[in-house]
Amino acid sequence: MPTPPSKQPGVKPHLKRITFKAKFSAACTIAIVIVISVAFAADAKDNDRDKNNDQRAYCRYVTEQAAAQRDLLLVPNAVAGITQPNTGLPMQVVWGLSSSLSNVRKSVLTMDAARKNCDLYSAASSAQQDVQYALPSLEKRALQHRLELIQQASETLDTLTATTRKMLDAQNMTRPMAFVLQTTKIKLDSDRADTQSKIVSLYTPPQLSDKPVKELVAEKQSREVYEQKALDKLSRQNDWDVALSVGAHQQISPLVDSRGAYGEVTVSYNLASHAINKHLDQAADAYDDWKKVQEGDIVRNADVLKQQIADGISVQDSRLKALQEEQQQIESNLQLVGSAETTAALDFRNQLTTAQLLLQIEIGDATFRLDRLREFLGKNF
Repeated sequence: MPTPPSKQPGVKPHLKRITFKAKFSAACTIAIVIVISVAFAADAKDNDRDKNNDQRAYCRYVTEQAAAQRDLLLVPNAVAGITQPNTGLPMQVVWGLSSSLSNVRKSVLTMDAARKNCDLYSAASSAQQDVQYALPSLEKRALQHRLELIQQASETLDTLTATTRKMLDAQNMTRPMAFVLQTTKIKLDSDRADTQSKIVSLYTPPQLSDKPVKELVAEKQSREVYEQKALDKLSRQNDWDVALSVGAHQQISPLVDSRGAYGEVTVSYNLASHAINKHLDQAADAYDDWKKVQEGDIVRNADVLKQQIADGISVQDSRLKALQEEQQQIESNLQLVGSAETTAALDFRNQLTTAQLLLQIEIGDATFRLDRLREFLGKNF
């Protein structure tokens, strides 16, 4: 009789189950590791060369806080415990890892929200600084220009004083007639000291942004939108979750060699997601409306600055017109005096000349301020 073919040894069912569980656990573990790697890779360092010390310090603060929350969400939890299955099986000890895809996603969104918050702070602080120090910066430049005008007037007065001394030596002029020049010198010196005191009392940052205020405000507003979107994404991530658990179990009562792998996947979804998301959208719109009218916010402060500049232009324009009328009267009187050689005429001409020197300072100051204000308004708004 022919010999029957030999049978291949069969694989026991419980070994098949163990092999499947081991493969499943390994696959889940690999998936978790891949997602974690991607999440950590997303945490790239931003280029902060354009940020000042204040902005870099704040960004470091929020980034470190977000990194701590990211690590908490991202790294799987090690779990261990004793369980009594409700299927009548013996008591078992279990150990392994548990993770959540929603937490992994939150870790990425948390770092993104921190970066958006950093960008918003940088844009807001830059805009706020330019708005806050715009008027002091303009005033400081005007005062420095006034010092130049005072110096020019002092040099002219020194020349006139030297000529007057020669006339005094020749007895063509009395000392009381020359006193007006000395009085004018005192006024110029006092004006110089007062101007210098005002300059040192004004603080302005070493360097303000070259961008117009309207661009800085627009950038700040856009950064707010980006930050709100990032926070909105982070909040919406609570709508769903996929929890993963992998590990091993060992029967302990009675204690036998029954070690095996296990894996669990749990999917959850919040049924109020639609209503929650609707409120989040409305909150974003309300936040935008609030920022437009908030006292102390950059948008509101920029509007106030624009109005202040416009009012300043009106004031300086009126001032300049009045000074120019005074200048015309002085020039008319100087033409009437002409080249008169009498003592009274010389005295009157000195008075007119010194008044003209003081008036030229005021006219030059008003003209400079008016030009700078108009230039600032046209560039920034």
